[in-house]
Amino acid sequence: MKTNFLSIALLGLGLTSSAQTTIPSSSVQIQTALLAAPVDKRDDASVYGYNEKGDFILLRKGKNEMICLADDPKIPGLNAACYHKDLEPFMKRGRDLKMAGKTPKEISDIRDAEAKAGKLRMPKQPTSLYVYTAKAENFDALAGTVKDGYLRYVIYIPYATPESTGLPLKPSSPGMPWIMDPGTHRAHIMISPPQKN
Repeated sequence: MKTNFLSIALLGLGLTSSAQTTIPSSSVQIQTALLAAPVDKRDDASVYGYNEKGDFILLRKGKNEMICLADDPKIPGLNAACYHKDLEPFMKRGRDLKMAGKTPKEISDIRDAEAKAGKLRMPKQPTSLYVYTAKAENFDALAGTVKDGYLRYVIYIPYATPESTGLPLKPSSPGMPWIMDPGTHRAHIMISPPQKN
């Protein structure tokens, strides 16, 4: 995969805005971004992506609770994500801090301090994130075609722990849910189905 999931979890899908040679059309970006969303949520989800200059913009205003992010065209392969709107303050803060040049550790530390101070609003209920990826050789970004895509599931539960959830710190079998970053504002349940060989 083109990025590891930890960087996504820590940076809140931090995206950049510099342009590359070719940016897929808005319709293709929307089509591939929605691959990360549950099927019954796709038609009404909001979608963010890139304009011709490479600026990160709203491509489609939605009507439901889901926000989807198109693949960053500067990075090989496909990496699209959709999440519940209550995660947007956390995700947007991560994007803004990355744009300001902060490192992953700085982003994590700043958001942690802001969440503890009540400045960064985190969801009060379990909140979903879906990440859909594919290797570069399996993704035609301009046509929007994907082969052997992989979907992972994440449920954010800020400050949850193994003790509060009964979840392990790592999976003991393929696809087993486990808790990542326990006890922090970014605590989340990871569910990674077995991948094809």
